[in-house]
Amino acid sequence: MNWPKPGRIRDWIEERLELSALEEMGRHKRVPVHRHSIWYYMGGMTLFLFGLQVATGILLLLYYRPSAGEAFESVQFIMTQVPFGWLIRSIHSWSANLLVFVLFVHMFSVFFMKAYRRPREITWFSGVALLALTMAFGFSGYLLPWNTLAFFATQVGTEVAGAVPVVGHFMLKLLRGGEHVTGGTLTRFYGFHVAVLPATATLLLGLHLLLVQKHGMSVPPAIESEAKREGREARTMPFLPNFLLRDLIGWCVAIGILAALAAILPWELGTKADPFAPAPAGIRPEWYFCWMFQTLKLLPGHVLGIEGELIGIFGIGLAGLVWLLVPFLDPGTPGTGGRSRLFSAFGVLAILYMAIMTVWVYVAPGG
Repeated sequence: MNWPKPGRIRDWIEERLELSALEEMGRHKRVPVHRHSIWYYMGGMTLFLFGLQVATGILLLLYYRPSAGEAFESVQFIMTQVPFGWLIRSIHSWSANLLVFVLFVHMFSVFFMKAYRRPREITWFSGVALLALTMAFGFSGYLLPWNTLAFFATQVGTEVAGAVPVVGHFMLKLLRGGEHVTGGTLTRFYGFHVAVLPATATLLLGLHLLLVQKHGMSVPPAIESEAKREGREARTMPFLPNFLLRDLIGWCVAIGILAALAAILPWELGTKADPFAPAPAGIRPEWYFCWMFQTLKLLPGHVLGIEGELIGIFGIGLAGLVWLLVPFLDPGTPGTGGRSRLFSAFGVLAILYMAIMTVWVYVAPGG
């Protein structure tokens, strides 16, 4: 049998897909080079970890059963009977946490480098929306193993959503599929986790990447001013192959870290949820929700006749709105230097506050 030559196959594909145009575009794309360039790799790392989540999630779906009577047992089967099932589940869980961490690092690096400046406002909006979706992925996926900690943590989390004024009761019923956390809640969270959120995230991610491609990577104002003072153009390097190869090295390191974590600290399953059992001591959400959890926990029952929880929810919502509108509140241009420094200080305080509150949850007695 005469097999077609590789050159002919390449020509056949090229004639139909014109991949050389993409390669040419990649070669012409330039990436700024300066002392803060390392933060540019966080975006690619986030994309890689998201792809890893999709790949391992699809493998887990082949065996998972989204019902209160079978969910725990199906995960147990994956971990004990399916070849390398324990490894896939551990990598899925560890990479989910690493994804959230890297996404926070990426967001704060964009914030401090003022990469939300005109014309990148919509890029910032889509990034903030992707962060919210990623946290929703974590919240919905936490319940799927149907273990004790996940059950009661979901109960607490949905109660917080239910405390939101006006729409709280609607949100609680929407999340739980009723008044209480039941098997219907599990099925609903499964639908969110494998259909609604992935579809929304894919659209937003496509928009985000398109905008990054259109506007390029932002250079911090200080670097721009420095280059102008010295009368030179900002240094750049080609995306292909220079930047992409560095990205690939980072991805290989991430795979090594995840494999080590999965092998040394495999993700535990715990005990099956019992809705009629009392909540165990020390119930807490995933670490990236802990700062909100501890904030609400520290507030008194009532402040000036208003429920403390409502004040906490309003404060967190207001802070989120300010964060979303940063491109309009702080244009980050040379003429607004004082205001820009104020917003940088706000970012530092946000990091310190979130870190302190998160650590507090883990070191506090009974936390």
